[in-house]
Amino acid sequence: MTDDRDARKREAAMAAVAMVQDGMAVGLGTGSTAAFAIDGLIQRVRAGLRIVGVPTSERSASQAKQGGIELTDFARHPRLDLTIDGADEIARGSLALVKGLGGALLREKIVAAASDRLVIIADEPKLVSKLGATTPVPVEIVAFGHETTTARLARLGANPVLRMAADGTPFRTDGGNLILDCRFGTIDDPARLERDLSGVIGVVENGLFIGLATTALVATPSGMIRLDR
Repeated sequence: MTDDRDARKREAAMAAVAMVQDGMAVGLGTGSTAAFAIDGLIQRVRAGLRIVGVPTSERSASQAKQGGIELTDFARHPRLDLTIDGADEIARGSLALVKGLGGALLREKIVAAASDRLVIIADEPKLVSKLGATTPVPVEIVAFGHETTTARLARLGANPVLRMAADGTPFRTDGGNLILDCRFGTIDDPARLERDLSGVIGVVENGLFIGLATTALVATPSGMIRLDR
């Protein structure tokens, strides 16, 4: 089953990689599906494609740099032509997303907001009718006073759980922040919840991506589904 899912993730990734054109500035996502896309871009760069990339995490930066993709930054490229990234949930009707289980949601949202097009790649289980049914909403918070931030999020109806690393210590993002995984159940109004989360003192960013994705490429056993907003 894992091999089948990986094959479909790679299929979606390659479909997105095919959208990249010579001379583009490209946002490089984070996570298992995005890693397939970076591999595909590396292959195209070695075949002569000329692009520059802005990575959304240190691990994506390392993968891209080792593969020969030239990295850039927003000082040199304030707008990106295209970003390819994965998602933890994709709402079928609106292309609203939950992202951040990989821990890179802040940088991912910064890159997405600076992109002319955000192409989301995934396999079929990530496609849902409403967000929140299968995954918590990651919320990145500052470490100082995190107990009070946790309490404020609980008052919004969340069940916040501090994410832990494999060694038993609190997980830290590339920016040194903590993540609370917040279960709200099925989310009827993701845009309103995104605004409410953003207004909580101590919150750096949240994993609800509203109005950012332009296209979703979802690989299923019966073929590729393309959804456009």
